[in-house]
Amino acid sequence: MLELSRQIEVYDENRTHLEADYFGKWIVMYNEEIAGTYESFEEAAEDAVCRFGRGPYLIREVGAGPISLPASLLYRPIDA
Repeated sequence: MLELSRQIEVYDENRTHLEADYFGKWIVMYNEEIAGTYESFEEAAEDAVCRFGRGPYLIREVGAGPISLPASLLYRPIDA
């Protein structure tokens, strides 16, 4: 999870630049760099999985506010 936290930090540090250049686009961040820009989440996710496997990587819509997920989606039973 530490690597994903770092990807989020890099995104936040570069938010102004990203919003100026890629507002409304979906980006994949991997190894603290923009790995690609996309028109949809589906395109971004498909490419990220093909290139980087299970990650970790960050997929984010540039300019969109942060989302909150319910705890039930963040955690699952070990036997699930």
